[in-house]
Amino acid sequence: MTKVRNRWLRPRDGDGPAGPPDGAGQIPGRGDRITPTELDVCLRACAVHSGKLVASLDRKRTELAEKLRLVLAAHATEAGESAPAAPATTPLIRRAAKKVVAGGTGSLSGELLDALLAVGNKALECGYDDELRLSLLISDAVLTQRKNSRAGWRLRARTLEAMGDEPATIAAYERYLALTEEDGFGVAPRIAGLRTGGEKQDEILRLLERGCPQAAVYADGPATDIWAEGVELHAAGDGAGAEARLIGALLAMRGDGSPVTDLQVSIGQYLDLRLAGGGAVEETRQLAALYGEMRRNRQRGPVPDPTFGDVQWLTLGEFRNQIADKSICLIANSQSVGRGSLGAEIDAYDLVVRFNSYKIDAAATGRRTDIHTSIHKHGFNWDQKVTTRLIFGGLGNDWKNSLRNRLVPGAQTYVNDESLRWPLRNIGRVGNDEWPAIPTSGFNMLWLLDFLDVSPKLDLIGFDFYESGAYRLKEAMRMPITSVHEYTSEKAWVMERAQSVTDTRISLR
Repeated sequence: MTKVRNRWLRPRDGDGPAGPPDGAGQIPGRGDRITPTELDVCLRACAVHSGKLVASLDRKRTELAEKLRLVLAAHATEAGESAPAAPATTPLIRRAAKKVVAGGTGSLSGELLDALLAVGNKALECGYDDELRLSLLISDAVLTQRKNSRAGWRLRARTLEAMGDEPATIAAYERYLALTEEDGFGVAPRIAGLRTGGEKQDEILRLLERGCPQAAVYADGPATDIWAEGVELHAAGDGAGAEARLIGALLAMRGDGSPVTDLQVSIGQYLDLRLAGGGAVEETRQLAALYGEMRRNRQRGPVPDPTFGDVQWLTLGEFRNQIADKSICLIANSQSVGRGSLGAEIDAYDLVVRFNSYKIDAAATGRRTDIHTSIHKHGFNWDQKVTTRLIFGGLGNDWKNSLRNRLVPGAQTYVNDESLRWPLRNIGRVGNDEWPAIPTSGFNMLWLLDFLDVSPKLDLIGFDFYESGAYRLKEAMRMPITSVHEYTSEKAWVMERAQSVTDTRISLR
């Protein structure tokens, strides 16, 4: 029997925790109105949740348990440094002496902030109800301490979106956009897609309501029971009775503010039943078209140009021909470049390669960018005009969705096809046993150029592997240097192949 799940009370999946973390589960009416949450309440919830994940067989929950451990360790370290010696019975997480008010700075250090955000993002990745509530609680605590935290607002928006609270999601995303200068995560088209998806959903429900006036009798709910009755009548061959109840249940879900994720699934199930039972062909076709538009827009937002602006797709062989016999320099996003004065020398190379959220200062970095290399997860600089844009990604479907969402028509002549999607793994066949860390965009590109071996001059400028700090677009500077990469191994690989090394330049050819 198909059932409609009650709002915010969906059954737990897998081997999840027995209940929500302390203080979680409050769903605000708007995404930009947080529930003020003291830091120690959040930390106590993290400790409780950590205990519930012991011996979990779910890989993502195991990874979440490690993130939680790092949060508690960071808090314990800070508490030990800032407080006098305490008796052995003092608990790890102590109640704050003074209540934290919304917007206050509190005692949330940068290290603890990063650790909490990592927990929130990993909890969101798990996707279960208890983890979503934990992620929402963390966003409340972060934004109570730092009301203008971009990462906090984005975490909140993504969590509310997973929970199906679309109006609150849009409000939180808009708050994030109001605080940022570079929309590197494609939030603006995400908002547009959610709004368009909501409009298509409303159009579907209005069409169903007009086509079946009898459904109004059942529109006051309870949606779950009415839906179950409709499914039973459909199985018994009572098409008219089933139609009224199924549509009535959908209208009841709209009326009680059910999560849009649940309502969207239920609309899809209704269409399956309708197709199986026959009915008005033209109206069914119209409903199916609207349903497809609703799902597509919510998944990836509007696509301004489905042909990608007449972009030309590059295969591995075509890219080789493009760079053959050309002098190439790769410019790192490091402070050693930003503080330098090599702009003219950089522009003298045949091809200039830059990465992800690169920043241009003509005297220091040069003006030209011929090849922009980026990980698919970020959209920084995708609007900057270049000859070739190479977008890397480990997962094929996610990579395709990012191209569809973020590629700006007319901003590039060439874009790599899937043969160049993940060079180290897919071309080099270098597996996790040989190279366990996730390769950076820079290393993927450098490995590819070294593998093709068709450039008489191949120089790396400013590659100190972030020892001098990052030099990136302002918005990207607020993003931490991720720990999923292994810069030490990448540096060792480079130095093994270096022909000459100076303070500013490493030459591989």
